[in-house]
Amino acid sequence: MLIMLLKMSMITALYVLLSIFLWKRVRNRSRLSALGRVTIGVIYGLCAVLSTHFGVDYGHMMLNVRDIGPLAAGLFFDPVSGVIAGLIGGIERYIVGTWFGIGSYTRIACSVSTCLAGFLAAVLHIRLFKRKKPSAVYAFMIGAVMEVFHMYVVFITHRADMSMAFYVVKTCSGPMIVFTGLGLGLSSIALRVVSGQWQNPFRRKKEEEIPVSQKFQGWLFGVTMVVLLLNFGFSYALQTQSAMQETRDDLSSVSADIVQVYNRERASGTPLYSLTETLSLFHVGMTGTIDIIDSAGHVRAGAHSSWQLAESAQTCLERADSAGFFTGELFGTESLCVIEDLGDGMFLLISLPTEEAYASRNAQVYELAFADIILFSVIYALISILVQQIVVNSLDMVNASLAKITSGNLNEVVDVRSASEFASLSDDINQTVDVLKGYIEAAEKRIEQELEMARAIQDSALPKNSAFPRKDFALFATMDPAREVGGDFYDFFFVDQNKLALVIADVSGKGIPASLFMMRSKTAIRGLAESGREPAEILYRANNVLCEGNDAEMFVTVWLGIIDLETGLMKCANAGHEYPVLMRAGETFELLRDKHGFVLAGMEGVRFKEYELQLYPGDRLFVYTDGVPEAINEAVEQYGTDRLIQVLNMMRENDIRQVLPAVREDIARFAGEAEQFDDITMLAFTYFGNS
Repeated sequence: MLIMLLKMSMITALYVLLSIFLWKRVRNRSRLSALGRVTIGVIYGLCAVLSTHFGVDYGHMMLNVRDIGPLAAGLFFDPVSGVIAGLIGGIERYIVGTWFGIGSYTRIACSVSTCLAGFLAAVLHIRLFKRKKPSAVYAFMIGAVMEVFHMYVVFITHRADMSMAFYVVKTCSGPMIVFTGLGLGLSSIALRVVSGQWQNPFRRKKEEEIPVSQKFQGWLFGVTMVVLLLNFGFSYALQTQSAMQETRDDLSSVSADIVQVYNRERASGTPLYSLTETLSLFHVGMTGTIDIIDSAGHVRAGAHSSWQLAESAQTCLERADSAGFFTGELFGTESLCVIEDLGDGMFLLISLPTEEAYASRNAQVYELAFADIILFSVIYALISILVQQIVVNSLDMVNASLAKITSGNLNEVVDVRSASEFASLSDDINQTVDVLKGYIEAAEKRIEQELEMARAIQDSALPKNSAFPRKDFALFATMDPAREVGGDFYDFFFVDQNKLALVIADVSGKGIPASLFMMRSKTAIRGLAESGREPAEILYRANNVLCEGNDAEMFVTVWLGIIDLETGLMKCANAGHEYPVLMRAGETFELLRDKHGFVLAGMEGVRFKEYELQLYPGDRLFVYTDGVPEAINEAVEQYGTDRLIQVLNMMRENDIRQVLPAVREDIARFAGEAEQFDDITMLAFTYFGNS
């Protein structure tokens, strides 16, 4: 037994190592080539051939794990490989069994099993496992069930010689079923480890992590197994009772005949010792015995003549039931016995070994168990495939459509109609989406109206009249809002009779919050500027005001300039805003890389640097928000300051009321079909002085 286990373990381990070796050669290929499929099929087919010729001798039988070859090829690699391996191993097994006498008794069962193993692996690989590797549990079950089928075919093909068939099955079934299952199960584990797909099977999963197919299969397995076990137990008890009753009937019949012969022979004066030859004419099964014993248990005639029983006849009678039947080990073999008093202190003892008495039952039990396992496996596989096709695949299709819907594609239509329930579910989802689209459309209209109102309020807060009744300067400002309400703003106002304040700013974020923060920022800056403070002081105080209650953590970039129109001296401060563009009279526009400070509302107590800019008659100043240089086109390229300055220089001789529209038109031409994602705000100022 130990030698057999070691040899079978070694052969199984070689199959596992072969699977690992081949997997490492093909794991980086999404699909095997035709040559690869054939090669793997031939390799595993040759392994099946070797298993036929180099099996393990056990109980005058040759054990092997031939079916691992086609099963591993089809389940782990490719269906075509499994079919090729099965045909090679099965056909070769039939040839050597028919014409060379190697295992001729089981040649049909072995060849059919091996051929079918390849086709079964191919079907399961495609239909049940969807071209994925089976788990270790499934792999073990497939290998074990395949060998159960193998043993069942032995019974089917030897109905005329059930005793020999039973001996073959009884000797071979256990090791071949276990090691074929182990070979596939260990191969599955090894390949999952090598490919990085191994998961701890003992980790307890949460309820929502378990697929519905797995739950269904678990319940199906449990309930079906309970039913089959109950049926098997009932059949076993029934067949045991039937075998016992048949044995009792045979023993009773033989006993009655022998009693008649015994009484006749004794009446004619035949000596007791001469009855052994007469008793030999009667038969009880194939190995049953007939003996005449005395009250002390000494065998006086029969198959065990001159034996001394360990038990006396009286003891046997005490153990027997009312009909004289009992079970005991009288001659070194557990037997079913009947004892009958012949008179004159002599007793008739007939025994039949329990192994023979229950031989028919045992064969039927094995056959029934194999048939139940095969039937269960077929039903389990078919139901699993049907559940996958009808339920799981439909659920996957519904979930795929729902994923598109939840990602924003409300035009997706769920159309799964494999059953009335799924058709109803599809209609309900589509109806819900239609209602949702109606709500969204209504909400969008309401939001659009509110945004329009917010834009109107924002626009009304910006100064519109830039035509001052003065000749010492000219200015013009525009704001082209994006689709969503933003936070850009500009402002210009006199802080005294000859001092003009220019402001341009950009609030972080979009929407109503940015618009509200813009109004707050504009009011704070203008209020502080009108009090006569210098730009740096204005930004310092405005920053502290805006930091208070800024739970939304918004901020605003600001450029502020206050020009004395009599002298042309402009005092400026920049709180993280874009660089201004300056043009001296008769020259070209250039970036003015001024001193930058931190943004407003970013940190309380920040001081800002102030600088002076002397303007002369004919000088121009252009300020803007980041919506100008950061405008993008369809290729996601930015407009940039270089292009801006180029357009400004092309229009430097034009009136400033023509410059800003020209810049805006160039931006639109650059952007093309790309959507404007930020406000475009610009302010241009020309200083003429007293001249």
